[in-house]
Amino acid sequence: MAETDKDDLISIIEDEKRETFPSILPLMPVRDIVIYSDMLLPLFIGREKSVQAVDEAVAKDGYLMLVTQKDQTLENPKPDQLYTVGTIGRILRMLKLPDGRVKVLVQGLTKARILKFMKRKSWYRVHVDILPTVVVKELSIEVQALMRNVKENSAKILSFRGELTGEVGAILDSIDDPGKLADLVASNLRLKIEESQMILEIIDPTERLKKVNQMLSREVELSSMQAKIQSNVRDEIVKNQRDYFLREQMRAIHRELGDGDDRAQEIESYRKQIKKAKMPAEAEKEAMVQLKRLEQMHPESAESTVIRTYLDWIIDLPWSKSSKDRLDVKEAKRVLDAGHYGLEKVKDRILEYLSVRKLNPKMKGPILCFVGPPGVGKTSLGKAIARAINRKFVRISLGGIRDEAEIRGHRRTYIGAMPGRILQGMKQTGTNNPVFMMDEIDKIGADFRGDPSAALLEALDPEQNSAFSDHYLNLTFDLSHVMFILTANLIDPIPSALLDRMEIISLSGYTTEEKTAIAKSYLIPRQVRENGLKSRQIHFSPGALLKIITDYTFEAGVRNLEREIAAICRKTARKIAEGQKGPFSIEPENLSSYLGPPKYFPEMDQESAQIGLSTGLAWTQAGGEVLYVEATLIGGKGELIITGQIGDVMQESARAALSYARANLAKYQVEETLFEHHDIHIHVPAGATPKDGPSAGIAMATALLSVIRQKPVRADVAMTGEITLRGRVLPIGGLKEKALGALRAGIRTLVFPEKNQRDLEEIPDYVKEKIRFVPVKHMDEVLDLAFDGTQQVEEDPASSESGDPA
Repeated sequence: MAETDKDDLISIIEDEKRETFPSILPLMPVRDIVIYSDMLLPLFIGREKSVQAVDEAVAKDGYLMLVTQKDQTLENPKPDQLYTVGTIGRILRMLKLPDGRVKVLVQGLTKARILKFMKRKSWYRVHVDILPTVVVKELSIEVQALMRNVKENSAKILSFRGELTGEVGAILDSIDDPGKLADLVASNLRLKIEESQMILEIIDPTERLKKVNQMLSREVELSSMQAKIQSNVRDEIVKNQRDYFLREQMRAIHRELGDGDDRAQEIESYRKQIKKAKMPAEAEKEAMVQLKRLEQMHPESAESTVIRTYLDWIIDLPWSKSSKDRLDVKEAKRVLDAGHYGLEKVKDRILEYLSVRKLNPKMKGPILCFVGPPGVGKTSLGKAIARAINRKFVRISLGGIRDEAEIRGHRRTYIGAMPGRILQGMKQTGTNNPVFMMDEIDKIGADFRGDPSAALLEALDPEQNSAFSDHYLNLTFDLSHVMFILTANLIDPIPSALLDRMEIISLSGYTTEEKTAIAKSYLIPRQVRENGLKSRQIHFSPGALLKIITDYTFEAGVRNLEREIAAICRKTARKIAEGQKGPFSIEPENLSSYLGPPKYFPEMDQESAQIGLSTGLAWTQAGGEVLYVEATLIGGKGELIITGQIGDVMQESARAALSYARANLAKYQVEETLFEHHDIHIHVPAGATPKDGPSAGIAMATALLSVIRQKPVRADVAMTGEITLRGRVLPIGGLKEKALGALRAGIRTLVFPEKNQRDLEEIPDYVKEKIRFVPVKHMDEVLDLAFDGTQQVEEDPASSESGDPA
C-alpha cells in the first residue's frame, strides 16, 4: 500500500540531473497524489507488492517507476487501471516499521512513459521511455508576466491558508524556469488527481505553466470567497457575543439599581396569567411547556415572537369565564317583545330554552337556524335574544368564505398564523357561553383551500363541540355552553350533514297589518331619532303609511319600508333646516312630493275576470308572490309554445297540463279537432325573471281550459298545486309564504292541494280571516272554483282570434 504524509511534502530544486536511467524499472502504484519532478516526499508503503518493488529497487540502484492509479479505492490495480505517464523516482532512505510497513524518502527525477508491463512474481516491472525535458533558454515578456502572475497568485493562496512565510516567498522568487515553477505550484495546489495528471503529461513548460495559471486563478477566487464567508461568520459570532455580553451587563445594572429584570418579569407575568386563566389541565401543561421554551430562547429570535403570540391567545381565551343567565322567563319575554313584533314561534323557542335551563343548569346550548327572506329581522333577533338572557353577543358573516382555515385557524408553522373565527369570537366576548350568530350559512363556498361547511360540523354538533379543536391552538376548547344561531335565506344550499345538526325555525314574511305595526312601533321612532327630528315635528297618517307599504315597497321583510321612511324623514329634516316650521303631516295626498310616483303596480288587471288568465302562486327567496299565467289559441297544427323564461320543471308542468286538457276534450264538450288547426301559447309575464317548479301546474291547466272552453277565470282566486296526467292535484311547499304573497296581492280565495292541510296550522289566524283556503284533490274541483259565479267579462282580444268556443 502506498500512502503519502501530505504535511511532509517538500518540493526541491536541483541543478544536478542524471542523464541515464535503466530502461526497465520496478513499478510502484501510488494513490491520492501525483508525483512531479524535483519533489522530495516520504511515502508509507503497506501493500505487499509495493514493498517487494521497493526491495528490488534498493537492492539494485534505488530507481523505481512511480505512477498514480485511476481509482483510488483499488487495492491491486491492473495495468489498464494505471496512468501510463509517471515519474522516475530515487529512494534516498528506507525504514522498515514494526507493523510490516515501510517508510521511504523518495525524490522525483524525471517524467517517463510506460511502454510495456512485465509481471514478475506478484509485482510488475515496466519498460519505460524517458520523456524529453524542454529547457526555456530565453524568457519572453509574455512568459515573464505569466510567471509573475503565478507567483503572486500562489502568494495569495498561501496567505489565505496562513502558510505564507519568508522562506517560502524566497523559494518562489528564486525560480526562473517556467517548467519547474509549474511543477512546484501544481504539487501544492490541492488539485484533483485527474487535473494533476493532466498537468504532468504536458511536455511544453510554457503550456504547462499556462494551465497551472488557469487553475490557480480559479483557486484564488474560491479561496477569496471562502475567506469572505468565514470573515462574515466570524463577525456575526463576535456581534452576538458582544450583544449577549452587553445584555447581561444591562441585567446586572438593573439588578443593582433594584429595577428588576424585564425578561424575568415577563416570564413571571405569563406564569401568573396562566394560573389565573383557570384553563384545563391539558391546556395549562402545554402553556407551561411553551413558557419554558420561551425562557430558554433568545428574546430577539423570531420563534420567541411566535411563542409569545401563542401564549397571549391561550391566556385571553375564556376557558372558565361565564356570564350569568337571566332566567326570569317573563322578563325575557318582555325584552323580546320590546324589540320585535310577532315572530311568536321564535320567541317561544327561546323561552322554552330558558325554562329548561332554569330546571337543568348543565344543559347544552342549542343550535338554531333562522331561515327566511331578507329583511324579516333574523340578525337583529339574535341580538335581542342575547339581551333577553343577559349574554354577550358575537356575530360573524360566513357569506363568501371559501377557506377552511377561516373556521379552524392555521397551523402555527405558517407565518402570520392565527386561530379561526370561532375562537376569535370567543376571545372577543370574553365568556364561554355567548350567543354566537353565524350569518348567511347558505352562502358559504368551497374550493381548493377546503370546505368551511365541513369544518363547522364539529362546532355545531352538541355531542362533539365540547372538545372543539382549532388548528392554531392544537388544544380542545369547550363550546357546549355556546348558543349558536345561524341565519339563511334558503335551506337548499346548506349541506345535508350540517342541516341535520341544526334546529330549523322558519321566519315568513310580514303581512300589511304586521308591517304597519312594525313601522309604528319600531321603524318610524328609530328614523325620527336618527335623522335628528322630534316626534312632534312629523306625523305619519295611517293612510300614508298603508300607501307606502302597498305602492312603494313590495317585499316580505321591512328593509325597503324603513328606507322609504328614512327618505321622508330626511326631506323633512331639510325643510326644518331651511327655516320652515312644522309640524309636517305625511298624508296620502302629499306622499308623492316626498317619494315621487308609486314604484309598484299590479302586474295584471285584477278588476275583472278574463278568459285565458289565471293566478298562480310562487315561492321566492324574498317571500311569496302571485304568478299570472296567460294562455291563448293561435292558428297552427297543435304545437305548444311556452315563453316567460320558464325552467325545465315548469315546462314539464305545462306539457302535463296540455296533455290533460287534450285527453278530456270530450268531457268538457270541446271539439276534438280543435288542436288540428290551432297552436297553444302559454306565457308567464315578468319574462326577465327566471321561474321554475311544478306548483304552477293547476294554474296553467286552468288558463288553458279557460281559453279552450271560452270561460273566464275569477280574478280573486289564486291557486297552487302540481298536476298529473289524470288531473290529480299533488302537494307543494311554501304554502305559508305563498299565502302571505296572495294577501299582499289582494287575493280572497286560495286553492291548494288537500295534502297540504297540515300546513294551515303555521298560517296566522289574521291571514285565515281574510283569505278563504279551499283544499282540492282533483282538477275538476279547481275548475268549479275558478269558473263558478263569474260575471260577464269583456272579450279578450287574444281569445277572440282563438277559434270557435266549445
